[in-house]
Amino acid sequence: MRDGLSDILLDWYDRHARVMPWRVSPQDRRAGVRPDPYRVWLSEVMLQQTTVVVVRDYFHRFTSRWPTVTALAAAEVAEVMAEWAGLGYYARARNLLKCARVVMESHGGVFPGTRDGLLTLPGVGPYTASAIAAIAYDEPAVVVDGNVERVMARLFDIHTPLPAAKPILTEKAASLTPGDRPGDHAQAVMDLGATICTPRSPACGICPWREPCAARAAGTATQLPKKTPKKAKPIRQGTVYVLFRPDGAVLTETRPDTGLLGGMLAFPTTDWTEEVPAPAPPAAADWQDIGEARHTFTHFHLRLTVLAAASGADPDRGSFSDLDPKALPTLMRKVWALASAASPFVARTTTGD
Repeated sequence: MRDGLSDILLDWYDRHARVMPWRVSPQDRRAGVRPDPYRVWLSEVMLQQTTVVVVRDYFHRFTSRWPTVTALAAAEVAEVMAEWAGLGYYARARNLLKCARVVMESHGGVFPGTRDGLLTLPGVGPYTASAIAAIAYDEPAVVVDGNVERVMARLFDIHTPLPAAKPILTEKAASLTPGDRPGDHAQAVMDLGATICTPRSPACGICPWREPCAARAAGTATQLPKKTPKKAKPIRQGTVYVLFRPDGAVLTETRPDTGLLGGMLAFPTTDWTEEVPAPAPPAAADWQDIGEARHTFTHFHLRLTVLAAASGADPDRGSFSDLDPKALPTLMRKVWALASAASPFVARTTTGD
């Protein structure tokens, strides 16, 4: 480990740590306040694939409704999925509930105190286990997210492109992880990447690691980390059906637990395929084409033709109810935006605004 680098960073963190609802400040840590593993775990799961700005409101809502892992473990699946709507990657929400229940049933309501123990929980992978172990339990686990990768690539001027560079960057991060205050160190590196060593226009002049930074000395900081070009995503297509009953109720269904948008409230759709899929309307009706909803998933782009109709016919799947759009995932909110603008019945539905 480079002598003194962690001390320099921790001194900076003590003065500039970001204030977050799930974080215990350096000052409170020194006063003996311990991070709550439940809040650390919940925040880390929420922060995967999204940003702090997006997560704050979700975190506040979750912890107000379910302030402990005991409370969350007793929640209904539909309640958790509805609160998660809009955060994406819905398998995380399903695993959230599974994990809470395992913690209650197998660990007496207490999260395991080691990285290895945490890895046995549903939905907890290497990064999340390391983050909880370091932040909540002060285990010197190596925490490596995108911010840490960027900081390490620049600090050591590593030009191997990601993802091949991950083992190298993890090794470098491990070399800097101290035995004392490992949780604060992990959060400090992430804060450094989020606020100073940013992807574009890093503020090298005020960086606590500006002197030892090899990329700053070489003039290559803005070029790093390098990434292997991604393959173009394929395009899939399908049709989504929004059916209004004359009293204003809307037809929705709960998608299967497995697969995309698993367990989420949605409008009936066809399959999503690269070729035009066979029609699959949920009921006989005068279906009208009202536009196209586009959405990008991890591995493909989706284009859904939106068909809307009004009918009192019995559908072959789903059920009618007053709709709260806040319970819909992002893709279905896009569909609703088109359908609600075209329907004369929307005034009678629950908008949630």
